Amino acid sequence: MSESQRQDITVVHLMRHGEVANPDGVLYGRLPGYHLSELGRQMADRVAEHLASRDVTQVIASPLERAQETATPIAKAHGLDLGSDGRLIEAENVFQGKTFGVGDGALRRPENWKHLVNPFKPSWGEPYVEQVVRMMGALDAAKDAARGHEAVLVSHQLPIWIVRSFVERRRLWHDPRKRQCTLASLTTFTYRGDKIVSVGYSEPARDLVPSHLLAGAKPVKGKSKAFGA
Repeated sequence: MSESQRQDITVVHLMRHGEVANPDGVLYGRLPGYHLSELGRQMADRVAEHLASRDVTQVIASPLERAQETATPIAKAHGLDLGSDGRLIEAENVFQGKTFGVGDGALRRPENWKHLVNPFKPSWGEPYVEQVVRMMGALDAAKDAARGHEAVLVSHQLPIWIVRSFVERRRLWHDPRKRQCTLASLTTFTYRGDKIVSVGYSEPARDLVPSHLLAGAKPVKGKSKAFGA
């Protein structure tokens, strides 16, 4: 590959934060005060080691504590200042601060029904289309800042999965249990010029992820989907 061709390739890694200390099991959403657990810090360190030899010139995170703490060892490993981008924040959700999940009886509570009328938008939180717009903006900004090199953006599961679904031309509404975006995973977008030409997925800290979060999931190493030129 010639020098001009190398300069035309930019890689943006979209990373999900590590495990969060959440003893009460609430949907913490955008609430402040939720930090990485000790295991979460180990996950962050593992990914920092994994990326240490890469040509990373930008490290940027969601403003939420768990994302900032996940990104910190990566920035430190490359001698970079950690940036913040509000477009990488968790999706807004009316149920934040509450326990809400499959099998916990939430769907039987009348006060919740008004928020569950349209799963395609979704009616309980930030519209999927709005998540795509802000996440694509963050990706493109990082691509421009790191052009010819690599960038790492630390965000949250739902926005990462939604923007990946958009790029891979899948419908945006989905079964949350089938998202391929485990803790501390990397969803990697490769650009040629200003165009995304492939999307990859890897799990550098898979062995640290609690087994119940991997139930039924197969190991993933370097999976990539290429797009036509």
